[in-house]
Amino acid sequence: MKRCAAVVVALITLGLSGVAQAQTKATPVLTKDLPDLAGKEVAISKIVYPPGFSSPAHRHDANTFVYVLEGTMIMSVGGGQSVTLGPGQTFYESPSDVHAVSKNASATEPATILVFMIKDKGKPASRPAN
Repeated sequence: MKRCAAVVVALITLGLSGVAQAQTKATPVLTKDLPDLAGKEVAISKIVYPPGFSSPAHRHDANTFVYVLEGTMIMSVGGGQSVTLGPGQTFYESPSDVHAVSKNASATEPATILVFMIKDKGKPASRPAN
């Protein structure tokens, strides 16, 4: 289970540059098969974005729910309008969305999010948008 969770966290940060990836802290919280949904699993991770950090455009191929724990995040999918979210606010991405903007809005403070995904078992949690 721990190995599977570590793989999920590594895949969530897929596509990030080496420097940014080293600065981003992803902690697996839970990975669990969903027996009532054949071939699906839940992956939950806590991600800390350093000040000013922005991930490149990517997709999750999953139902992805984001909950902001601390700080302020700027999020956008596809060509949609960016939204700025603070603690207690949420963001959703469908399996077909491209996560175009995922950025810590602060240049001085970290931002922490909780990511909850329902995804195909064994498939990457994240991949580049291209």
